[in-house]
Amino acid sequence: MLENTLSALAPSPETCTQLTEDSKTLSLILDEMGKVIVGQEAMNRALLSGLVTGGHILLEGLPGLAKTLAVRTLATVLDAKFQRIQFTPDLLPSDLIGTMVYHERTGEFTPKKGPIFSNLVLADEINRAPAKVQSALLEAMAEKQVTLGDHSFKLAEPFLVLATQNPIEQEGTYHLPEAQLDRFMFKLKVGYPNRSEERIILDRMANQRAPETQKVFSTSGILEIRERAEKIYVDERIKNYVLRLILATRKGEFLSTEEADPKSLDNIRSLIQIGASPRASLFLIRAARVSALFEQRTFVTPDDIKSIAHDILRHRLILNFDAEARGFSTDDVIYQLLETINVP
Repeated sequence: MLENTLSALAPSPETCTQLTEDSKTLSLILDEMGKVIVGQEAMNRALLSGLVTGGHILLEGLPGLAKTLAVRTLATVLDAKFQRIQFTPDLLPSDLIGTMVYHERTGEFTPKKGPIFSNLVLADEINRAPAKVQSALLEAMAEKQVTLGDHSFKLAEPFLVLATQNPIEQEGTYHLPEAQLDRFMFKLKVGYPNRSEERIILDRMANQRAPETQKVFSTSGILEIRERAEKIYVDERIKNYVLRLILATRKGEFLSTEEADPKSLDNIRSLIQIGASPRASLFLIRAARVSALFEQRTFVTPDDIKSIAHDILRHRLILNFDAEARGFSTDDVIYQLLETINVP
């Protein structure tokens, strides 16, 4: 079996021991977040995965589903600097990144840094801000720096943008540029809690005093985990599997009959207007490493790739009119993709 082979190729015993401790630390963080956040385990894991990998996250869900609370809770647990920015149509880039202030006494300009200079930045209703604000945010997301006047300032690490958007209210919103969407590692769909989970929420949160969390780890420790997570073994067969998944979304890319069923592949490609970018391949590997870390494994398996494929590809595939007319969603296409591409 592939998993037995991967286990034999795992990192050194010392590294394995340290990665096991890192996995326990991540579980401890999730348990502490669970004292406040009920029934959103997938969202909590994705938030922590984004922080470990340095990948930004787009959260899509109706109001009242604890998106803001989850980010604030994570910041508290890690003692990280947190800022929430409400995006509005009249928001200016300076409201986000700051500006240069002129001092009459000295005749000099000095920077006044904006809320983007934080570890965790919640961009609430990101699609309500105009293009200039999106451009300023894109520089911070892509380059991990901000330009004020003639100077560029590095942002503190870890730095993570968590953006929310309401899937229902589209009046007064702007379409996010594809280049910016591609910068988000994950696009998560946050749904309603089930009946038992909502009952727990009532018991915990109905009083004025909500449950409190404690700091159990640090941002510097997250950076150390990030460095060690890169040592998790990714076999060549896993890399080729990821490559096949991405190439299958693009027209004109050849895949052999041993890699995918030709008829099923043609059906998938007939629904896609624009396929996934190379950044999708990189994010699949990075996120799969953290998925393995959550499971206390020192190697990546195909199941790790499958478990995060929807969240990473959901916002990168652009379907054509025919797919929309036939009622296909990107999640439907990704499901077919995972079924079509042969697993190593």
